[in-house]
Amino acid sequence: MEEPQLVTQAQQGNAGAFAELVGRYQTPIFNLAYRMLGNPKDAEDAAQEAFLRAYARLKTFRAGEKFSTWLLAIAAHYCIDQLRRRRFQWLSLDDDAPWVDSLASDVPEPDAIYLRRENQAQIEKLVERLAPGNRLVIVLHYWYDLPLDQIARITGDYVNSIKVKLFRTRRALARELQNAPAERSKTFRAATL
Repeated sequence: MEEPQLVTQAQQGNAGAFAELVGRYQTPIFNLAYRMLGNPKDAEDAAQEAFLRAYARLKTFRAGEKFSTWLLAIAAHYCIDQLRRRRFQWLSLDDDAPWVDSLASDVPEPDAIYLRRENQAQIEKLVERLAPGNRLVIVLHYWYDLPLDQIARITGDYVNSIKVKLFRTRRALARELQNAPAERSKTFRAATL
């Protein structure tokens, strides 16, 4: 069944239609929550809460909008609220993170593996320190590959505001990464001696 029909039926009280929508979006919602909150338990709780909130607000969904955008917005706002309640948070980045340089060879050298892990750990620390709103924009843009207008609808910001957040956040991350190569090479030399 097509998504608009499922949404309409769910708005009319059809629990099976809503269950179908949950089945379609449980993985993307969980992944967003995991990227934002950093651990599977919190992500699972956040995804469940997002679906409960979506079900409670289903009548407010407007036809013509993308259901996925509406649902991601609910999940994103819940995650931001959770991050604001925390003092420290962790975010795990996969090896295929978009800003981690790919290795040139299929069989990387041990020193290249070490430097890549060091770079990834440093990026994780930098991303951990981002404000929740900036972290959300980075996650939606790089992990979900969403266009700027869709990110704007999810966050409630203007497209130009999203562009500015992305630009400033990328620039800050790049500046921090450029300041650290000497420290990484010293650490690597000490670790290999």
